Amino acid sequence: MNYIGSKHSLLDFLERGILTIASDACHTFCDLFAGTGAVGRHFKTKGFSVIANDLQYYGYVLNKHYIGNHRPLEFANLDEVPNPTTESVCAYLSKLPAQHGFIYNNYAGNSGRLYFSDENAGKCDSIREKIEKWHKNNKITDGEYYFLITSLLEQIDKHANTASVYGAFLKKLKSSAQRVFSLVPSPLLINAQEHKVYNKDANVLVREIETDILYLDPPYNERQYASNYHLLETIARYDSPAIKGKTGLRNYDEQKSDYCRRSDVKGAFADLIKNARAKYIFLSYNNEGLLSLGDIRDIMSSRGEYGFFTQEYSRFKADANRDYTANKTTEYLHWVKVEN
Repeated sequence: MNYIGSKHSLLDFLERGILTIASDACHTFCDLFAGTGAVGRHFKTKGFSVIANDLQYYGYVLNKHYIGNHRPLEFANLDEVPNPTTESVCAYLSKLPAQHGFIYNNYAGNSGRLYFSDENAGKCDSIREKIEKWHKNNKITDGEYYFLITSLLEQIDKHANTASVYGAFLKKLKSSAQRVFSLVPSPLLINAQEHKVYNKDANVLVREIETDILYLDPPYNERQYASNYHLLETIARYDSPAIKGKTGLRNYDEQKSDYCRRSDVKGAFADLIKNARAKYIFLSYNNEGLLSLGDIRDIMSSRGEYGFFTQEYSRFKADANRDYTANKTTEYLHWVKVEN
C-alpha cells in the first residue's frame, strides 16, 4: 500500500541502527505508531514477539492480520466455499455480483465522488458485506476476518482513482482505476511467537505495556492521517457513517493526533518518553518535522544515553508540488538506552 510515512524503503537502515544499539537479549519489539505495519512485519520475520498499535482502525485491521496472524488460516467453519483455502476463499469473493451498497452510493461516479469506478465500488460492497456476514455468523474466525479485510483494503487501494491519498479524487478515471480488481490473498507471516495488536492512543497505551524495544514513528507534519485515509477507514469499519462535503469525509474528531499540532506535539512527545517502559527507545523522524532536533535530543536524553543515525531518501510522491522544493529528505533514527 502506498502510504505516507511508510518505512518500507528504510527497513535496512532501521534494522542496522536498532540492532547496533539494542542488545541480543531483546525479544519484544513494540511498534507504537504502526500504520500499515511495515516495520513490525520486518521485525516479526526476525523472530521478535511484536506489539503493534495504531489509532486508525484500518491500521489496526492491517496489523491484526500481518502481526496478529502467525499460524495457517484453515477456514474450518466456512461451508459456503468448497475445500476453502486463502486462495479459494478470495477467488469465491471475487466472483460475487456487485451490489449498490454504501461505497457504490457515495464514492463512485453516480455520487459525484469519483474515488472508484462503479464496478469496483459495487464489487467492494458485495465483498465487504459477505465478509461481515460470515464473521457475525461465526463462519470465519477473527484472524480470517482480518485477513480478508486486509486483502480487500490492499486491492481496492490499488484501484483507487486518487493521486495517492484520499484527500481528493481525480476528475477522470485513471487507467489503474478502470481495471476491475480481484481479491488477492495478503501474505501470511508464520512464526512461533505470540503477538499483540492494539487500536489505542499511543500516549495511553505506552502506560499499559512493557517492551524491550520501543519503536516510535509518529506523524511528522500537520496533515492528519484520518482525513488522508478516511475511505479506507470506512471500508474497514463498514459502518455507514454520516459523511459530508465534496470528498465524503467521515467525522474523525476522536482520531486527531496531537503529533500533527505544532502547539501540542512537544508536550505529547515528552509525555510519551517519560512514561515509556522499555530498555531501548527509537524514534524515526525526518528533518522537516514539527519537532526540532534540539527538542528531540533534550526529551530523549532525559531517559539515558542518547544518539542518532541518519539516511537521506526520496520524498513520498504525494508530497510533490506541496510546501517543499527538495526531492530528498533526511531520516533520523534517534535512540536512547534507557537508564531511568
